[in-house]
Amino acid sequence: MAIKSGYVSIIGKPNTGKSTLMNVLLGERLSITTNKPQTTRKKILGILSAEDYQIIFLDTPGILTPRYLLQEKMLDYVYESVKDADIILMLIDISDDPTGKKFLEDEVVNKILSLKSVKKILAINKVDLSNESEVKKLIEQLESTKMFDKLIPISAITGYNIAELKQAILEILPEHPKYYPDDQLSDRNERFFVSEIIREKIFELFHDEIPYSTEIEIEDFKERTKGKDYILANIIVERETQKPIIIGQDGISIKKIGKAARRSIEDFLGREVYLELRVKVKEKWRSDPSLLKKFGYDTSSEG
Repeated sequence: MAIKSGYVSIIGKPNTGKSTLMNVLLGERLSITTNKPQTTRKKILGILSAEDYQIIFLDTPGILTPRYLLQEKMLDYVYESVKDADIILMLIDISDDPTGKKFLEDEVVNKILSLKSVKKILAINKVDLSNESEVKKLIEQLESTKMFDKLIPISAITGYNIAELKQAILEILPEHPKYYPDDQLSDRNERFFVSEIIREKIFELFHDEIPYSTEIEIEDFKERTKGKDYILANIIVERETQKPIIIGQDGISIKKIGKAARRSIEDFLGREVYLELRVKVKEKWRSDPSLLKKFGYDTSSEG
């Protein structure tokens, strides 16, 4: 029996539904998802294994024009992920870009499209928010570019055409032995996913600049055979004025974050945890190379 195995990088502009799509394809909630753009900051690897195939998905940050060092690192992850990909799965949000103009005129998108040695699938997402004639028109427009091996309209949120998309990936996935054991879901550890869950709750509970100015540092993670696991996490902010906003009057905001995060962490880990949150200020951490490296934003170490 021939085994198919390979890397599929999910690429697109912010808020196109990349993380939702990866979670749906995996049947597991690995990537955090919010209704705000730029939620994903690092490459997140998700492994889908069956008897005769293994698809290794890479969820990537949204393609943007960097305004500070953290965003430069995020864009580096996009380029890194396509470099060794067997398939580039590009995503476009028809509700935001009904003519495909934003997508086709983007400099980073065009750099990726110019890669000749890699297969490309374009998924037109959020067709549930559009109409049939608009979808048909966009498909014709994008097919005329002859830049894609396959083009499929989907809705990650409703599951429309997800089976067809997966089949399209399998058709062009190369024959290769599996890269990972069948029971492995990601190359990231539990600490990473716990920090992502806490960050997700901050994105859900706060507006404006606060979510983008925060980072999560897991200071302690004790697994216990008796009683709840203990997790101590630091919420890092950029300015002293942001600290009281995260804490809230009488600690109400940080309690909300903790309560929501603990529930999701327990669901993810499948066991009870005691979660302690603290807030620390690291001035301008998003533009500080040493702090970014400390928080894991080092492309050389990310592969």
